Amino acid sequence: MLKVAGRSVTEHQIVKAREAGVKEIVLATSYLAEVFEPHFGDGSAFGISITYAVEREPLGTGGAIANAAAALQLEIDESIFIFNGDVLSGHDLNSQANLHVSKNADVTLHLVEVEDARAYGCVPIDEEQRVQDFLEKMDNPVAKTINAGCYIFSQRTIATIPRDTVISVERQTFPSLLSSGATVLGYQDSRYWIDMGTPQSMIQASRDLILQPEISRATPSPQDASLLAQGVVVDPSSIVDGGSYIDADTVIGARCRISGSIIGEKSEIGSDVTIIDSYIAPRSRVKSGSHLKGEIFGF
Repeated sequence: MLKVAGRSVTEHQIVKAREAGVKEIVLATSYLAEVFEPHFGDGSAFGISITYAVEREPLGTGGAIANAAAALQLEIDESIFIFNGDVLSGHDLNSQANLHVSKNADVTLHLVEVEDARAYGCVPIDEEQRVQDFLEKMDNPVAKTINAGCYIFSQRTIATIPRDTVISVERQTFPSLLSSGATVLGYQDSRYWIDMGTPQSMIQASRDLILQPEISRATPSPQDASLLAQGVVVDPSSIVDGGSYIDADTVIGARCRISGSIIGEKSEIGSDVTIIDSYIAPRSRVKSGSHLKGEIFGF
């Protein structure tokens, strides 16, 4: 699992949920499902209960929700949080839950406002925070609010999603709920949010969390604008800064400059190397004199 500020994205989300009072988590997995349970176990190491819902074939966002929720055996009047696995957010889960409960909503989405919604599609809401539409990507979006990838679903809504069927909540479930008159709300929060859909955005997220560790309680304490794992050796003549994360047992040679980057475990960085805003895969060897900027190296 790729690390963001020294922890996997899933661990950041688990800690966020635990801090909000969540006591039980189901991890919906499909691709590389076998790597999750050995790492997270039953959740006791994280102070929370974790079980697993493995999809033999990917079921889409809606099918995954129905499959995972079945493991919780919810009462019809209960609701659950759902997190997209590639999003990090500093938003207030309890405030989102309070809105959901106070209006007896069927679904409450976390929304964020962006300057340019063309790359995302938009989710306009009215003055009462009711979602008006789910609009695909367009050249001239009618709103700046977008789906931020954290939902609260009521069990009565989950019960309408077919099990073991490929379903998209974005393209099927949400529009169907609106057309049926269901209460679908948008909770807006302007705190930190990032979609890690690209390698560069993952590097950005790691940098952000190291420089602003208050965003996620899972972030280890940084050292002088960087985060070095156990066993890292940095030559005294080298500089590591800009929110860089250096994973365990990596060696950095003389006169290097590492800024805003992630370097995987057991890597060897030669002398006179510059690495800026880049990702270096575990067990990589970077030759002396190399200059990397905005690169993904070692795959």
